[in-house]
Amino acid sequence: MENLDPQKSNSSHKARNLILIVLGLILFIFSIDLLTVAMAAINTTAAEEILQATRNPFISLFIGLLVTALIQSSSTVTASIVAIVASGNMSLQQAVPMVLGANIGTTLTSTLVSFSYLMEKKEFRRALSAGILHDMFNILTVMILLPLEVYFGFLSGLSQKIAGLFSIDDSFEGPIVYNKLFTRPITEWIIDHISIPFLTMILAVFLVFGAIKILSTAMYRSFVLNSFNNINNLIFKKTGLAFLYGTFFTALVQSSTVTTSLVVPLVANRRVSLAKSFPFIIGANIGTTITAVIASLYKSEAAIALAIVHILFNSIGALIFLPFPEIRKIPVRMASFMGKKSVDNRILGFAYILLMFFIIPFLLIYFSRS
Repeated sequence: MENLDPQKSNSSHKARNLILIVLGLILFIFSIDLLTVAMAAINTTAAEEILQATRNPFISLFIGLLVTALIQSSSTVTASIVAIVASGNMSLQQAVPMVLGANIGTTLTSTLVSFSYLMEKKEFRRALSAGILHDMFNILTVMILLPLEVYFGFLSGLSQKIAGLFSIDDSFEGPIVYNKLFTRPITEWIIDHISIPFLTMILAVFLVFGAIKILSTAMYRSFVLNSFNNINNLIFKKTGLAFLYGTFFTALVQSSTVTTSLVVPLVANRRVSLAKSFPFIIGANIGTTITAVIASLYKSEAAIALAIVHILFNSIGALIFLPFPEIRKIPVRMASFMGKKSVDNRILGFAYILLMFFIIPFLLIYFSRS
């Protein structure tokens, strides 16, 4: 039996991953274009009711939170919101709270990962604290920035000014025009043959989700898995370094849930302290904005402005918490407190997940429809 050359095997794996990355990127660009065209054509009563509901910023926030918690991918949700804004069916002001909600909804995954330590008391306390830490950061940032957006249009106004630097008129379509080069003819062919915009929209959302999964898996295997395992001691040594690695790794895999979930076992097994993992989580929040940026590159100025909103939200959150050790301790202490209480009463952890991510958002959306 012949021994396989490890170098050749490694090269073939890299080549395969590179092909997957290219295919994933093409599929992502195509699916965003398909979703944009489908949303522009859709005119159902249900869609109109949902879009009408987003005029209430708090309902918009909880729709973003609930949908992200259900499909476990803020990248899919934010990319889809960018496409809806590009189609003209939703204004930038309506979309901003939804993106903020998606930032909270995405933290569910790392919290669920912590429940794998449920039978080990000490490990569970540390793991749950690490999982909830991501929640606390996003919730506190939303509590600061959402009122500023609702009453002063802070995020939408600032993002529009920044987006305006890239254009000189309202016909702006961005620096990249993939839709005109190769995706639009295929998009129009699919739209014509399915002829039901709502079904096309559902197909497009699944394709967005699939493209992100392909991209994140290929990127994770190529650039993150071995690197993270080999240098995790170095990653968390300094605050700035942890932040940069969190940003870099998450931008590669386009999923903050993947990279923050890697931190949970490290904290659970005392390889990293809860406080030292926090800068990495903040960086991961900024890294995940790359998906919305790619989705917006060849779209309208409003879509680009929404991608900038996503960057601003996470960057301002980082500027509030990262430079000041005393402020940085606030979410860490909150997460640690929740971890301790959940160990004393295991039901509390499950109650937190159900209430925070599902029951409260659903009830608020349901009772506010009028």
